Amino acid sequence: MAQQSTKHFGRSIVIALASVSFVSITAAQTFKRPAPTAADWAAVAKLPDFTGVWEVPLGGEGHSLVVQPGAAKQNPRKASSSHFSPASFPTQQPVPLTPAWAAKVKDLKAHAAEDNPQANCLPNGMPAIMGMPYPYEFLVTPGQVTIIGEAYRMVRHIYTDGRPLPKDPDPTFWGTSVGHWEGKTLVAESVGFVPQTHIAPNVPHSDQMKIIERFRLVDPNTMSVETTVIDPVALTHPYTTTRILKRHRDWTIDEYICEQNNRNSVTNSGKAEVDTIPPPPSGPDPNFK
Repeated sequence: MAQQSTKHFGRSIVIALASVSFVSITAAQTFKRPAPTAADWAAVAKLPDFTGVWEVPLGGEGHSLVVQPGAAKQNPRKASSSHFSPASFPTQQPVPLTPAWAAKVKDLKAHAAEDNPQANCLPNGMPAIMGMPYPYEFLVTPGQVTIIGEAYRMVRHIYTDGRPLPKDPDPTFWGTSVGHWEGKTLVAESVGFVPQTHIAPNVPHSDQMKIIERFRLVDPNTMSVETTVIDPVALTHPYTTTRILKRHRDWTIDEYICEQNNRNSVTNSGKAEVDTIPPPPSGPDPNFK
């Protein structure tokens, strides 16, 4: 009899979980977008031209601008990259952490070398993934802007079809993004991030993090991306950075497979390590007969 009760209890759990999943899926599908019309495509043609492949030019921290409330602007300096000479940025400022979060970050940095998720091919996630030294392709279609990042084969969907942000999103590395156009600026709001994503290197976020991005063209081949991180648990005030992307109309996105030739592994204690033994030579074995 006890065995039968256990079986019924197990079935009840499965049914309950299935019901929760069904409700979650149903809620996500409540917003229905009609098929695009000719008028929708004509409206896209009037938007700023974001299409094409863009890159974050090399040059280190000089390519990030942090705007602190009430802070005086510093003297700009030229970027070190020769193909990016027109741009200049002030030096990046520290992340405005709350005291409790600063203590958490200090402990995390002490174990940063062995606890680096990217050592085992986990993506950086938002917002760091948008500052990678790999190209991005922008696709603008009715009701949506799609960003394809070469790094980690990222695909971001920014929905501009009028849907609201989800109240209880499933956490992902890229988050859930909805956007709208303010004149010639695309404003995207993103929520719902897995714990492995960081506000800045070795700076985690809380489950209340929200990211607001403002994409606009500075000139036909230069895009400014202003990113504001809002996290009332981790930050004393919003943290804003600005990056510049340069367009390359003759570029294409290459394939990025992190696990290919991956020589990083995990020890029995769960720490990342690097296999220093060289891989075997490619091609037929000359000793095989």
